[in-house]
Amino acid sequence: MSDAKPVNSPNREYTLERTRNIGIAAHIDAGKTTTTERILFYTGLIHKIGDVDDGNTVTDWMEQEKERGITITSAAVTCFWTQKTAKAGEDKIYKAFNNVPHRINIIDTPGHVDFTAEVERSMRVLDGAVAVFCGVAGVQPQSETVWRQATKYNVPRIAFVNKMDRMGANFENALNDMRTKLKAYAFPIFLPLGQGPVEAEGHPVEGGFEGVIDLVNQKTIYWGPTEANEGLNYEIREIAPADKARAEAGLAELIDAVSNKDDEIATLVLEEKPITPQVLKAAIRRLTCKIELVPVLCGSAFKKKAVQVLVDAVVDYLPSPIDIPGAEGHELGTEVVVKVPTDDNAKFCSLAFKLWTDPYAGKLVFFRVYSGQLKKGDTIYNPRTRKRERVSRLMVIQGSERKDINEVYAGDIAALVGLRNITTGDTLCDEDYDVTLEPPTFPEPVISMAVEPKTKADQEKLGEGLARLAEEDPTFRCFTNPETSQLIIAGMGELHLEIIIDRLKREFKVEASTGAPQIAYRETITKKAEGEGKFIRQSGGKGQYGHACINVAPNEKGKGVEVVDEIVGGSIPKEYIPAVIAGVEEAIKGGVYCGYQVIDIKVEVVDGSFHEVDSNELAFRMAGIFALKDAFKKAGPILLEPLMKVECTTPDEYQGDLLGDINRRRGTIVSIEAKNGQTILNAEVPLAEMFGYATAIRSLSKGRASYSMEPLSFAQVPNSVLTQMLDQAAKKPAART
Repeated sequence: MSDAKPVNSPNREYTLERTRNIGIAAHIDAGKTTTTERILFYTGLIHKIGDVDDGNTVTDWMEQEKERGITITSAAVTCFWTQKTAKAGEDKIYKAFNNVPHRINIIDTPGHVDFTAEVERSMRVLDGAVAVFCGVAGVQPQSETVWRQATKYNVPRIAFVNKMDRMGANFENALNDMRTKLKAYAFPIFLPLGQGPVEAEGHPVEGGFEGVIDLVNQKTIYWGPTEANEGLNYEIREIAPADKARAEAGLAELIDAVSNKDDEIATLVLEEKPITPQVLKAAIRRLTCKIELVPVLCGSAFKKKAVQVLVDAVVDYLPSPIDIPGAEGHELGTEVVVKVPTDDNAKFCSLAFKLWTDPYAGKLVFFRVYSGQLKKGDTIYNPRTRKRERVSRLMVIQGSERKDINEVYAGDIAALVGLRNITTGDTLCDEDYDVTLEPPTFPEPVISMAVEPKTKADQEKLGEGLARLAEEDPTFRCFTNPETSQLIIAGMGELHLEIIIDRLKREFKVEASTGAPQIAYRETITKKAEGEGKFIRQSGGKGQYGHACINVAPNEKGKGVEVVDEIVGGSIPKEYIPAVIAGVEEAIKGGVYCGYQVIDIKVEVVDGSFHEVDSNELAFRMAGIFALKDAFKKAGPILLEPLMKVECTTPDEYQGDLLGDINRRRGTIVSIEAKNGQTILNAEVPLAEMFGYATAIRSLSKGRASYSMEPLSFAQVPNSVLTQMLDQAAKKPAART
């Protein structure tokens, strides 16, 4: 194809073919950040290896991350790797891109379910992923979640079974878990040389993890029992006789797996021709890019063994931006599909996938370029707002460090500074390129909390801080509950909200108190009743006189409140009737029974009396309030609580535990259905019992179940709960609206 147009700009240092955009995703504590740190060391980006326990890694740079030893926000770093055959015997190993420098953009994502949005938006813009699994625990609950997210966005991946040096590490179990729990077409391309620790309590242990067997090249890469020279020293050896049978069986299984999906290898197998490492690697790469095969590697990032092998595999097997289908968008407001070519010379098109407030640079917008190029001083256009803005600064991010650059090209991940009116998922493109790319989708918040500033000075800063945090994090919401007038924050879990409050304190200097939100209960009546209200005051001179009689009756469910004037014969003058109705409505809003709003009630103003001199509007308003309170107490008052429609999705084995928990929360099971090996429970549960449910459902199901809830209706509060509430209401001040 000599007439094919070049897709690379002549100015770019690393061509598209030599660029990899990868994410490192896994369950909590599988070793993502440690693996990333080792990769940065071997690629020469850092010269001293940090550790999560010491809080000095490149990608965990937030104070909260260092203190807790967890990743909270996805961090982007760019490193450079050239495959080499410099070590003795390494020339016997075939490397697909030998001596070709590559640029690798890595995003280290959080593993905690509370920060699932960070994984979601990272997966949306990545070309490939390294799924890290713990060699002891295998596939864990959050591994399943990140795997589903990668599948949703069609991200090719390779698997790295980490912690092979730990007591109880079992490579076969981890591999089996991937095939059964994740339904992955996973096959090892490396086997471990020994499993478990090489020394315990200072004494050497036989059969510990010392290196890996390269199945494609049929060689052993040996690090030995120690970590001498930061894992930089390793040897290439012939496979020992004891491991020969295992290595040959592994290669035969791999060739068989690839030939099932790849015609070229299938033909060679049928013709019984030899399959060279070169041909096999090319086939594994093709299948990996098409998401038809998951190559599995193993190693120990903490003990610095087999990390270089992993970086080689990233370059060998994971796709460059031009190995996968180009992005697709839509013409604004239509269903017309627009293909966005991966080409430096095409029109500029990119997706803003993350916003971050930097204490020094201000508002950063992380974006992934899909086509074209962008220079400092260019103008970009946002189809959502129909506004254009000039690009003043471009940066690449290295963890917490910022490096200014002059231009970016297709396939790059970078950050813009100072854009206004932008949200996560916005498309940024040339003005004459009317296209919107599919934004990442985010789950709804599952837990809420009331928050209030500790001092008056904190009030204003609190609003500003929460607005900035909500702009950065699409799964965090803040709003004022119109019924209780409380400021409510909602997020993905207790840890999520704890981090938000911590960030308010550190970054915005706001001290805030939190607590469970109040619940908007309702009051209503069950039978008809009459009520009378008199307001008579005589204190020398002109007095006050108002007198009203009313009838109350239950209204149809959902009909609301009706107040009607049924006065005949002028027992109350016309000008005072609105005052009586206003008094009745005020009492309805403030509640009678426990101080909550009254619903579904019909009130008729039927009679009353007046005084020629002393009657006035205020007196009749008070008479209306007293009349409603009198009638309400005789009309069989009841308290209603909000019911939520709850849907839980759980693996079958946790169904019984979740059913028991819902019953304990006064819930009613409506239906149970089975779907794709999962059980879906539909229930109606009072909102008062749903606080802390996000944490409870995770602990009951080892993090594998999820739920969603939405308001359904109101139902009567049981007597046992009502007694407690009436006691509390009696202790509260009387006037409460």
